[in-house]
Amino acid sequence: MTQNGASFKNMRLLGGNDLGGFGNCGEGMAIQLARDGRRVLWLGHESAPKNFTAVDVTDPRKPSVIVQTDLPHGDMRSNNLDLVGDLLVVPYQTSRVGMKPAGVEFFDVADPGKPRSIAFFDASGPHSRGVHHLWFVDGAYLHLASGAPDFKPRNPKDDQFYRIVDVRQPTRPVEVGRWWLPGTRDGDPEPPPARHPKFDAGFRAHNTNVYPRRPDRAWIGYIDGGAIILDISDMARPRLLSRWDYHPPYPGFTHTLLPLFDPQLMIVSDEATAEAGKDWPKLVWVVDVQDETNPVPIATFPIPPVDEFKGRGGRYGAHNLHENRPVASNLVSEKIVFGTFFNGGVRAYDVSNPFRPEEVAYYVPEAPRGSRAGAVQINDVLVDERRIVYAVDRLIGGLYVLELQV
Repeated sequence: MTQNGASFKNMRLLGGNDLGGFGNCGEGMAIQLARDGRRVLWLGHESAPKNFTAVDVTDPRKPSVIVQTDLPHGDMRSNNLDLVGDLLVVPYQTSRVGMKPAGVEFFDVADPGKPRSIAFFDASGPHSRGVHHLWFVDGAYLHLASGAPDFKPRNPKDDQFYRIVDVRQPTRPVEVGRWWLPGTRDGDPEPPPARHPKFDAGFRAHNTNVYPRRPDRAWIGYIDGGAIILDISDMARPRLLSRWDYHPPYPGFTHTLLPLFDPQLMIVSDEATAEAGKDWPKLVWVVDVQDETNPVPIATFPIPPVDEFKGRGGRYGAHNLHENRPVASNLVSEKIVFGTFFNGGVRAYDVSNPFRPEEVAYYVPEAPRGSRAGAVQINDVLVDERRIVYAVDRLIGGLYVLELQV
């Protein structure tokens, strides 16, 4: 179905906000149930000059900006964020190694209109760009895709790895463990991994997901390193359980691992990083992990063929997933999986039959006014416990608030 330039099925638009013209949203979304009764959506920005924005979504039909903050300077980004209670954590990544600030800043957001910086974890160094992505759901440990002052990669593309940081005392964060793909650090006894012959995006961590249901496991998208499952029962010594590496022949950039615990599956998304489908295929995979030491791919999500979308402008292909963060404000579902596909919009899939995932809903907005891509670039998605879907545009379109109708 189409209406006003948008196409949709079983999702309808409730409201939106262009975030004051700074609608270049990254892949950080978190909902705060504030002390004053408001529901606040925190958004990270994809690039400078903005740091993060808080939006009141108590009435999803009338989202309104509460506060918007600036980055310390323009040669950095805070593409991601996370929140537990009133503690907001924001990663800083610089455009070049050796710059500052690079790490994680901690904010007290008890008053959402007045974020207050309370601590900083420094990850800067001569070979570090800081932190690209983080995970924080238990209030005790940060799980980072990060550089470090004492880590020198063999290849500059491999500069971010998995770090575990104890934040039980938020003003005194301390690293307790780390893991990197063997052979990627200067001085490793292992040989360096073979580079992708055509799409070399690097061997480094991206999403670093750890769930309270299995606090002894880390599920890591390691870009060209594939899908990694680690045993972190001893946080000081993470241990590799399995590595599902499917590129080559596929074009790389493993992004997000979403474990579905009861069906013993993991959903794995790639990231499309080239425009006009030039790095196709970028897919969402269903992987059987009954034996977590031997992941077996059994299906991919059915998405429209690349020829249908590659000419619309910008990127087309998979990117982020709604990650089932186990918090009161989020939908946690092992039946319906939500993903973003850039100019393919936001889409929802029923995985009740994991061998034949079924698309049950989607929303593809019209091109945002002024977008250099000429099409929407839906970058991230979060679904709350009311089944309200929040999706954001990567370039300029800002926030879309949708209602799931299945």
